[in-house]
Amino acid sequence: MHPAFSVIAFTTLSGAGYGLLIAVALAVLLEGAPARTLLVLLFAALALVTIGLLSSLAHLGQPQRAWRALSQWRTSWLSREGVMAVLTYVPALALAALLPNLLASDAHAPVQRGSAAGVAVCLVLIACSLLTIVCTAMIYASLRPIPAWRQRWVVPAYLAFALLTGAALLGAGLSLSPRAATATSTLAAIIASLALVTAGIKSAYWREIDAAALPATRGDAVGLPGRAISVFERPHTDDNYLTREMGFVVARKHAAKLRMIALVLFAVLPLAAALAAWLVPSLAPVTLPLAALSVIAGALVERWLFFAQARHLVTLYY
Repeated sequence: MHPAFSVIAFTTLSGAGYGLLIAVALAVLLEGAPARTLLVLLFAALALVTIGLLSSLAHLGQPQRAWRALSQWRTSWLSREGVMAVLTYVPALALAALLPNLLASDAHAPVQRGSAAGVAVCLVLIACSLLTIVCTAMIYASLRPIPAWRQRWVVPAYLAFALLTGAALLGAGLSLSPRAATATSTLAAIIASLALVTAGIKSAYWREIDAAALPATRGDAVGLPGRAISVFERPHTDDNYLTREMGFVVARKHAAKLRMIALVLFAVLPLAAALAAWLVPSLAPVTLPLAALSVIAGALVERWLFFAQARHLVTLYY
């Protein structure tokens, strides 16, 4: 598939934004970092989500008609994702309004025990963010003609990257706050764990798509199943929409190099940076922001490969 930058930016930035929303809501519920820092990070998450969603419009032929996709939520994962994306703004903005009253600005206090509304808002925000990520992943995992996407590791990978980028961004933000030392140490351990989990999921995905054979042959594509077909002339003298959008090919040797680069960026370097911050907390203001940048860069490379290595069965005809 053609790796359009608008879709790569959409899936990476929106995933990071929803992951950060989850991380902020969990921080409010469990740790109680300084309210001012969490409020800034909450708006940063909303900015990432908004930029990601707007970038997806660049891939549409008629962006002004994008609103119509929201009406097909009964059958379309794309429509469900749009609906959930809009709904997620409600608890996110509600948390932004409640946050100054939920946490003491000068202490690491958890959510006040009498604030049932605050707990409910945080839980709803986490649920909406997770559902939106799942809907985004299912847009691709539901496509039967693309075997590399119709695969069991796609949804877990999207969730893992969202949680990893969210935790890394939260760690980077809290590392710059002198009143969040305890939360920073805990987040460093969480980032290291998520880096390992994400690396495991993505490695399993790569192994399976390399080993899996296409469920159809060129004979099936031209209506001659069970027969070996050789192509001596292309059906078109020039590229068309299908060959441009679905006929992108990346060499195996280049894909192997890019996989290694992505793995180093989203797993190895963040793991090392998080461990350094956990062992030597004074290094956190340097290592955790670097870990966040590395995770984002690695996610971009991984997402490019996710699209570039996906082969649509229609290319068998061409």
